[in-house]
Amino acid sequence: MDTKALKSYFLGLQDRITQAFSELDGKVFVADEWQKPADSKLQGYGRTCILAGGNILEKAGVGFSHVHGKQMPPSATHHRPELAGRQFEAMGMSLVFHPINPHAPTTHMNVRCFIARAEGKDPIWWFGGGFDMTPYYGVDEDCKHFHQTAKNALDPFDKALYPRFKKWCDEYFYLKHREEPRGIGGVFFDDFNELPFEQSFAMMRAVGDAFIEAYLPILERRYEKPFTPAEKSFQEYRRGRYVEYNLIYDRGTIFGLHSGGRTESILMSLPPVVQWHYNWQPEAGSPEAVLYERYLKPRDWLA
Repeated sequence: MDTKALKSYFLGLQDRITQAFSELDGKVFVADEWQKPADSKLQGYGRTCILAGGNILEKAGVGFSHVHGKQMPPSATHHRPELAGRQFEAMGMSLVFHPINPHAPTTHMNVRCFIARAEGKDPIWWFGGGFDMTPYYGVDEDCKHFHQTAKNALDPFDKALYPRFKKWCDEYFYLKHREEPRGIGGVFFDDFNELPFEQSFAMMRAVGDAFIEAYLPILERRYEKPFTPAEKSFQEYRRGRYVEYNLIYDRGTIFGLHSGGRTESILMSLPPVVQWHYNWQPEAGSPEAVLYERYLKPRDWLA
């Protein structure tokens, strides 16, 4: 269980992604390296890379963190009681990209490893991660490409993983209070330790490595498409769903805030401009209505 290899991979992936999207955008990510204060209940460090006010990306955050603590927070032991009282460390890389153009979808990706230790007991470990996409004006071609790339990454390990992780993603990124999914999904997995450690690590790496191929071509196709003020307003309204999900349901956000994580880095995923409107409904037959009718419904994009 080589934590140095984990750190090297996560930092290297962060470098590859920020470089690829800086080259497309024309503006570079600003790196903010941080260390938790010695008196905080959660120790650790990280590197948060932010691109704000770009030419293509309105706000993009790519964060690495490696934190450890003496005791699991209640938000984690609630669904994993065997972790109570154990020391733990969590390491991973996560990102969210919010493009300027409403025809370019928002995307999220995360890959991580969690290890809990107790004297005289075997460590408990697992991997988690995945990537998903949230369009405002859906395009079938983009959805199929995104899902096909995810399937291609997972099939070498087990052809049953993609359909399983795709279903998991649909169920996880679901706003129960709105009775709607956050977007068109992708793949998501957590608590994964079914394979030996090195094979599980390799599977997680395959997902992380596939992100650029999954999303960059879509952003390249959509960022120059003309858009209207009304379409921009709809994008900002739909971003509200992103905020609601992250603050109410997202396990990573909740764990980070409850365990004393670095708030600025945890909330880097939130979009810069958001709108909420009371009881807003799309006009029948409009492109906005098509998003709800066709794209905000779980479906097999590769059928």
